Amino acid sequence: MAKSLPVSKRMVWESYLKVIAKQGGAGNDRESIEMFNAKRNSNLYKIWNRMTSGSYFPPAVRTVFIPKKQGGLRPLGIPTVSDRIAQGVVKDYLEPMMENIFHPSTFGYRPGKSAHDALTQCHENCIKYGWVVDVDIKGFFDNINHDMLMQLLGHHTKEKFVLLYAERWLKAGVEQEDGSIVARTKGTPQGGVISPLLANLYLHHAFDKWMDKENPGNPFERYADDVVIHCSSKEEAEQLLKRLRERMRIAELTLHPEKTKIVYCKNYQRKGEHEHESFTFLGYSFHLRAMQDKFGRKGVFQVFG
Repeated sequence: MAKSLPVSKRMVWESYLKVIAKQGGAGNDRESIEMFNAKRNSNLYKIWNRMTSGSYFPPAVRTVFIPKKQGGLRPLGIPTVSDRIAQGVVKDYLEPMMENIFHPSTFGYRPGKSAHDALTQCHENCIKYGWVVDVDIKGFFDNINHDMLMQLLGHHTKEKFVLLYAERWLKAGVEQEDGSIVARTKGTPQGGVISPLLANLYLHHAFDKWMDKENPGNPFERYADDVVIHCSSKEEAEQLLKRLRERMRIAELTLHPEKTKIVYCKNYQRKGEHEHESFTFLGYSFHLRAMQDKFGRKGVFQVFG
């Protein structure tokens, strides 16, 4: 095939610099960054050559398990060094246009935004609103519908190499603990370079835009799939949660039945009257405390690591 896809050597080089800056482990080929660098120029040329001709096919991702803060293990899919560079090429091309449309209240995996920004906004909204819907999407990264995601991506770009390789990364196999390779029919692996951007795109349409259209009076914070929604009353929170469950069903996602809950966060004098008076967001616990903040307001949430 004649080289027709607009992937330049500079795009590959700039992605390479970002990958080596972050270090990271070897993929299923067990090639470390040091091993890659031993034949750097040849390896980078190979990536560029294949990406420009449409003949780049990503290898299976290596699965490693890391402990969750709440207990249990979280699977991470580790691409090879070469594949991380290839993914970075597409991410660097796609990210600026996505940043132009992403919601200001989403903070995860975005340039110029941080978990601290999300926590600060969450605390400010807890002062203003009496109720919180603490949202947990069950196995979000593992359940993203590939066809829906590709349709959404195609809505924002017609660039052939972006669509071609995004679909191949979604379908790339997953290495199991016994070394076997299993095909993936849904989901995108946590640990990939392109995965957070694609995941944000999915929830931008499934959640963020829906919130703006259907629930404009309810501010929220979203960090990837970790979401907090603020409401003025328990009844409002209950109705919103009911609608949100249906919205997630349409997106082929499910809210975790135990971890998703409505939390009361306003009047400290009524402490103890409600089932839930704390929630965790980004590893920090928000607890109702009988205290005054610096503005003299009582019954606001305190944040504890």
